[in-house]
Amino acid sequence: MRQRDRLAVRLAEVREIARITQEAVVRPLSRSFAGTHVSTRYHCAVHGSALGGDLYDVAVTPFGLRVLVGDVRGHGLETVRLTAETVAGFRELAHTAPDLAAVATGLDERLAPELGAEDFVTALLAEFAPGEVRLVNCGHPAPLRAGQRVELLEPGVPTPPLGMGPDPRQYRVRLQPGDRLLLYTDGLTEARSPDGTFFPFLTEAAHALRDPLPDEALDTLYARLLAHTGAAPVDDLALVLCQPTEAAVPAPPTAGRVL
Repeated sequence: MRQRDRLAVRLAEVREIARITQEAVVRPLSRSFAGTHVSTRYHCAVHGSALGGDLYDVAVTPFGLRVLVGDVRGHGLETVRLTAETVAGFRELAHTAPDLAAVATGLDERLAPELGAEDFVTALLAEFAPGEVRLVNCGHPAPLRAGQRVELLEPGVPTPPLGMGPDPRQYRVRLQPGDRLLLYTDGLTEARSPDGTFFPFLTEAAHALRDPLPDEALDTLYARLLAHTGAAPVDDLALVLCQPTEAAVPAPPTAGRVL
């Protein structure tokens, strides 16, 4: 019984360490940063683990609010290490790199020596400015803009993930008052029901994002995902919902395609 009690205490300690690590790497957020409200949700598919291969982070920088959402290929301790390394790299580069393409290039240079031959990290970078959002997408699912209509914001030229020789290119999207931007990982789009039917992502996201409260919108979306799969997802899932809280005004010209 003493041994069992010691194991129970040790297990509680490990879980507390995992919780603290998760909050340091993927901090739960629901607040405004530099004129944009950000709400997040993180669900790890590995039983007993608080952190997997999906990641996100935000940084208020001299260039505006910058957001990262990514997905490290694989599972296990090495994936957790690469997840932490990716977030650490973003926190360093976000404050110094002049644009998102430079952030992505810096992340690729930092991560490439750490990745195996078949490893990679998908990454979506967003930078919010008055009236627009600037994006760089390295092999990641396209963000979803919800406003007068719901649409995916695909890059004009696909770019491979970090670790696979990406050529990052920035593109711009105009935002209207009330627009929301949902950034997510493929645990949302690749979830299936017991009979193999994919989660109807666009339809369900359009329904959930009608909720005026960002946190409630994310909770509704996840609840509908669970209703579709009938069980906890088998893949990690990160959700980041961004909504500018200041009136949209014309933004200064920047390089990149405009949508």
